[in-house]
Amino acid sequence: MKKNIEKKRYSRSWTLSDELWEKVKDEIPKRQRDENKTYKNKPGQGRKPIPPRKVLEGILYVLRTGCQWKAVPKEYGAGSSLHKYFQEWEAVGFFEKLWAMALEEYDKEKGIGWEWQSVEGCMIKAPLAREAVGHNPTARGKNGNQTEYSD
Repeated sequence: MKKNIEKKRYSRSWTLSDELWEKVKDEIPKRQRDENKTYKNKPGQGRKPIPPRKVLEGILYVLRTGCQWKAVPKEYGAGSSLHKYFQEWEAVGFFEKLWAMALEEYDKEKGIGWEWQSVEGCMIKAPLAREAVGHNPTARGKNGNQTEYSD
């Protein structure tokens, strides 16, 4: 009993809870065979597909930890397989749909202050910055043409 409590308390951020899995599982794209491709094996032969929950947890592991696909723990399956699933799901808009579902859920729970959101931004060069700052401090003592920084 104590083990279960500790495990639940210290769950990893890429592990899906049963509650979240129930909300997400119907949105996961189904894999279909390409009709234009010639296959060596009949349907049902070859390696068994990775369960979708493990695939999603593996993808979340990569996104959360920033590791390479090949460095994913084997409990989630092969990194190349996970990457292929990621590319397929991204192409059909699964992650955008997941994001929209999360926003709707958050809006129901806490409420999103849409009136405070800002979309506008501006990035320009500061035209008078060089006069205010002076010479480039990183260019001191370096060889080469520095006529740009001379007085």
